[in-house]
Amino acid sequence: MKRKRSYSRVTKQALSVFGKLIRVGRTTRGMTAQDLADRANISRTTLHNIEKGAPGPEIGTVFEVAALVGVRLFDADDSTLTVQNARLDEKLTLLPKSVRVSKQEIDDDF
Repeated sequence: MKRKRSYSRVTKQALSVFGKLIRVGRTTRGMTAQDLADRANISRTTLHNIEKGAPGPEIGTVFEVAALVGVRLFDADDSTLTVQNARLDEKLTLLPKSVRVSKQEIDDDF
């Protein structure tokens, strides 16, 4: 049996805003839902779910649809994103590969 995931109010609001931005972008460009769905290679139902802010569609699909209608994901141009991505790669290289919770209790009673 599939468990239903719960989302915070902030997450639900963010999804709703993002979906509305996508719908505004589509409508402003004069694209029908079917046109956009065809360009993104998704069903109209998936597009409808994205536009209404449903949490189910894959994030890559949502980002692709957003890019197709001109919704900017970040306040930066492509070159800035490339630089930022490289910096984050450098930072991740310096951080540990994984985080482990210590199971050993520290005896600090002197």
